[in-house]
Amino acid sequence: MFILGIDPGSQKSGYALIEVVGHKIHHKDSGVIRYDLKGDFFDRLHEIHMKALELVSLTSPIEIALESLIYVKSPTAIIKLSQARGAMISAFVQTHKGRIFEYSPNLVKSSVSGHGHASKESIQKMISLLTGVKSFETDDESDALAIAICHAINRNKGLVSGASKKRKGSYAKSLEHKVKRV
Repeated sequence: MFILGIDPGSQKSGYALIEVVGHKIHHKDSGVIRYDLKGDFFDRLHEIHMKALELVSLTSPIEIALESLIYVKSPTAIIKLSQARGAMISAFVQTHKGRIFEYSPNLVKSSVSGHGHASKESIQKMISLLTGVKSFETDDESDALAIAICHAINRNKGLVSGASKKRKGSYAKSLEHKVKRV
């Protein structure tokens, strides 16, 4: 199973493609997509949409996982991030309707490191141990890889909204508000 993890952004986005075979996670590709910052922001939204379509076409994932919105101090920043995520999701839903998932930052950290408030360095160290990837272009790349790994770990635990009710235990129900299916 191929999973594409996305750390969305309005200026750049991290991406990571992993393959899950049994209980093993194999890193296939990762990097950062940079957007043109010189033009109009609405033009950038179109660019984000088109690059998201291109990324899906190049990587052919089965499922896509994104990080949910995080609180930032600047209302302008959260508005732009929301619009960028919307442009990406509108691209992804064209080919992956019902197979797009989002995870809270704390669940991503907890799934990868065992601690929901782990530092970037701790997350990167665990990712290196799990995948063998030793360095990252930016934190966006390592965040995207963590998101993909989080989805690989949680997709069969019934933590994702819409999962079979038979699988949902009390732990899953307590986390249900942190994981949403798009």
